[in-house]
Amino acid sequence: MADRSPRIDRRTALRATGGLVGTGTLPAIAGCLGGNGGDGSDDDGSGGDDGGEAPPPDDGADVDYAVETVADGFENPWGIAFLPGDGRLLVTERPGRLSLVDPADGTVEGVAGAPEVFPEGQGGLLDVAVHPDYPDDARVYLTYSATADGERGATTHVGAGRLPLDGDDGPALDGFEAFFAAEPFREGANHFGSRATFGPDGALFVTVGDRRDTNFGPDHVSQDRSTELGATLRLTPDGDPHPENPFVDDPDAADALYSYGHRNPQAMAVRPETGGLWQCEHGEEDGDEINVVERGGDYGWPVASEACRYGTDEPFAPAHDEREGVTAPVHYWPCGSGGFPPSGAVFYDGDAFPEWRGDLLAGTLAAQYLGRFTVDGDGLDATVTERDPLLDDREWRMRAVAVEPATGHLYVAVDDGDAPIARIVPA
Repeated sequence: MADRSPRIDRRTALRATGGLVGTGTLPAIAGCLGGNGGDGSDDDGSGGDDGGEAPPPDDGADVDYAVETVADGFENPWGIAFLPGDGRLLVTERPGRLSLVDPADGTVEGVAGAPEVFPEGQGGLLDVAVHPDYPDDARVYLTYSATADGERGATTHVGAGRLPLDGDDGPALDGFEAFFAAEPFREGANHFGSRATFGPDGALFVTVGDRRDTNFGPDHVSQDRSTELGATLRLTPDGDPHPENPFVDDPDAADALYSYGHRNPQAMAVRPETGGLWQCEHGEEDGDEINVVERGGDYGWPVASEACRYGTDEPFAPAHDEREGVTAPVHYWPCGSGGFPPSGAVFYDGDAFPEWRGDLLAGTLAAQYLGRFTVDGDGLDATVTERDPLLDDREWRMRAVAVEPATGHLYVAVDDGDAPIARIVPA
């Protein structure tokens, strides 16, 4: 990879100051965040766009926290979600396992009935989401990569099964059914995207990556509205395209499309204050983005990007503000910055850390920390400021993050072959 000097790795810089791990009482550090991409699993490494201005004041920098291991021994966990009314945590592992974890004692139970997956490259069993009316509606939703009879290659699938709280024979998904497969199927094993979350109106949003399409031009799958790749999909809870999607009356566009022009979004969260849909997306080399996703929006990939071409300092494409008709990110890591390859995000709305309430928390893979971002304003006009990293002393690739409803504690899943589920609590 090309040398991007000068560049400061904030994780190294924080250690060099002698600051205490797990506290915000650290000296200010100048420069971009580290991360080198090309890490062999997710191919992206991308510092921040601050416009050269001093960041706004931060009221959450002096929070002391401790880190606890809830359970360990997971193989590349990808998604985590709490069961409302129950308190246990669902965990997916890319090879195809689904588990229930009791946060009180770390007990792990396997959940039967998960689908067969395509566990190659970046694929496998991916995200998990729980119906908003659980347990009255006991459906648990999974996203995963899979092949299909008569189709070459694989694609991102969405399905659901019922997970009753009182299963007599242990936890099991009852009647799991795959009800959506993003078209077209493609060969290769990268860029499945695959975050899933429910919006405030009960619609199910799912991200699908561009399947590493290297036809970087206007005919790229992310710019082709007849496909469901490189896109955000909006589905009903039964898996049908939402009837109010932007292109349902366009015979040349996919009915499930909500937004397009995405590369590989692996983090998605609803902002509670506004109901807005936010995503974090991998760039090519650097160029990682935080986007506010709006109905029918074109987010530019690959005809507009803040990334470099791999192995160079050359911009990959015109910037978003240089191309008409595309929606720019509200925050990005420009070419040469070092990057923030993202995975998993949540807006913090708990009681354990009131100083962080309203902040966006997002994991990064190659840079190995949990990012905290303050947000000022609304929608596409929001100002996003990255604050001091959390968990940056652990050398953990952060794959997923969730807030425990009862306590407000933060839970993170670490991407490793023998990985923990960890909990962040007040010190």
